[in-house]
Amino acid sequence: MAGNPLSPHLQVYRPQLTSVLSIMHRATGVFLSVGTLLLLYWLFAASIGPDSYAIARSCMSATLSQIVMAGWTFSLYFHLCNGVRHLLWDIGWGFELVTAYRTGYAVVAMSFVLTALTWACVLMQRGGT
Repeated sequence: MAGNPLSPHLQVYRPQLTSVLSIMHRATGVFLSVGTLLLLYWLFAASIGPDSYAIARSCMSATLSQIVMAGWTFSLYFHLCNGVRHLLWDIGWGFELVTAYRTGYAVVAMSFVLTALTWACVLMQRGGT
């Protein structure tokens, strides 16, 4: 029994869209939790006063922070859209293979579109900086 491979064997198993989206759903949930700490820092600094807020704003304006927040935004929309997909599965809709793949691709597409729209609004609000 010790010589038998694990099932599914990772060298043989080919990831499918449904399994990749399932893993991404869990990963985005973790990233949302961690990224929320950055958002809470910003809100906490704003509540302390203008000096703390100025420091937090400069930190949040850094390129790395912007990348993290863009990833957080994508994670938020992906987790939301995929959560709706799971709710539809809970009522018994969307289990057919074709539908599962269509809704999976729709989740990814909508996540990118909503993220792009959100960041377009953010950048327009800031004057493109």
